[in-house]
Parts: sequence; structure tokens; C-alpha cells
Amino acid sequence: MLHLKQIFKVFNEGTLDEKIALDNVDLSLKPGDFVTVIGSNGAGKSTLMNMVSGALTPDVGTVIIDGQDVTNLPEYKRSRLIGRVFQDPMAGTAPTMTIEENLAIAYSRANKRSLRKGVSKKRRDVFKEQLSSLHMGLENRLNAKVGLLSGGERQALSLLMATFTEPKILLLDEHTAALDPSRAELITNITKEIVEKLQLTTLMVTHNMQQALDLGNHLIMMDKGQIIFEAQGEEKQKLTIESLLDEFRRIRGTGMASDRALLG
Repeated sequence: MLHLKQIFKVFNEGTLDEKIALDNVDLSLKPGDFVTVIGSNGAGKSTLMNMVSGALTPDVGTVIIDGQDVTNLPEYKRSRLIGRVFQDPMAGTAPTMTIEENLAIAYSRANKRSLRKGVSKKRRDVFKEQLSSLHMGLENRLNAKVGLLSGGERQALSLLMATFTEPKILLLDEHTAALDPSRAELITNITKEIVEKLQLTTLMVTHNMQQALDLGNHLIMMDKGQIIFEAQGEEKQKLTIESLLDEFRRIRGTGMASDRALLG
């Protein structure tokens, strides 16, 4: 479903600020895979997400989504293939528009429908049904301005907007990091339910190592633009936070002082 082949990306090449962001990265996701991505700040996690979304293009390498080479396809043209939820609950939605209007826009991206058609009675019934699955009462607030919602409510709406058209790839960019613990747990549970129900191929960046262990069937650890550790299936299920930290120390030859860097 998603294949990254020998991806290399450098920023500020030839200057004192030159930084290799991705260094010969290979990653393959099968349909329905849920990959959690951990690593220290500057490890390349966000660059990896932006490479998949089309916000960045590789200097070297190939990006394939659902059998299609999208390496040079701009972000707006990939939007029908990709759903994305950002860390900031204020991103991904239009705060001055209603819940209904935001959902209509999300729907039109994949279905080429106008806003007028998007808020027809038939479509409104679909929106209510989808919102009710969040168990937040948003189905009764279709005309509420999104800017008036709480952070958790906005993030739940963003998640629904990114997924209810069933994209080929779902990108979750630390989407619970800005929420308080109770709301973060709620959004994590909603995420798990939606991904499992729709069998979405998902790539999720997180600094929460327990979250990375609890979600998905595939985990990767990044450092200095490289994937330095990878675990899937039963191997992933056996991992603990301590074993991940041990692996990081072993690979990088560092001591316990590096743990804080990995934890972000």
C-alpha cells in the first residue's frame, strides 16, 4: 500500500546549516498495517510524514501509494489518497465554519461534490451517523462553529474528517500530544476504533512510548534520519519501554542519558 524506497533528503545543502533529514530510508506498509513511529527530536519523523503527504519531495528515492508512483505528485493532488491529523487541534479544520460545513469540505475532497450538495439532507444524515460514533454529542451540534469546540472535540472531528472517506493512507502526526491526559486517552481510543473498523493503513508519529507499544502491529524507531529499529507482530507485542530504551542504547552505543532524547 505504501512503499518508500531509498529516500534521501537534505536541508540547506552546501551550507553550515546542512542537515541530512532522511538517509536512505526504506519502509513498506501492507494494506491495513498500523505503524507507530518513535524517535528523538530531529530524528526525521516529521520529514518522513511530509514525504508521504507530498509536502516535501525526496532528493533521491521513490514514494509509491497503492501501486502509484506519487514521488513528484504535489500535496494537493495526493489529498484524495491521504488523510492527516496534526498535533495542533486548531489545524485541519476551519474554525469559523460549522461542523457540518467542515465535514462537507472533507467529503468533497474525495468525492468532487460541491458544498451545496454536501449539506443536503441525505448527506446531513450521514454526517450525524458518523459523528454519533464519537460519543461526544457532536451529531446534535451540526451548526456549531468549530472554533467554539474544545481541543478534544476538535481533534475528534479532525480525525473523523480525515477518515470517513476511507483514505488509502492515514497520517497521525502526534495528534494527541497537545491534549490533557484524559482527552488524549479518549482520542487514542477513538483512533484505535476507527482504524480497526475501516482497516486503514496508518502511520502515526508519537513521543508517547507506551502509546507506540499499545497501538498498531508495526513499530519503527528513527534516529539521525534513519530507521534504526523495526518490530512487527509478535515481536512488537513483546516489547516494553525498557526494552526499547535498551535497544536504542545498544544501537547508538549510548548510555542512559540518551533516554530523555528518545522520549522527546
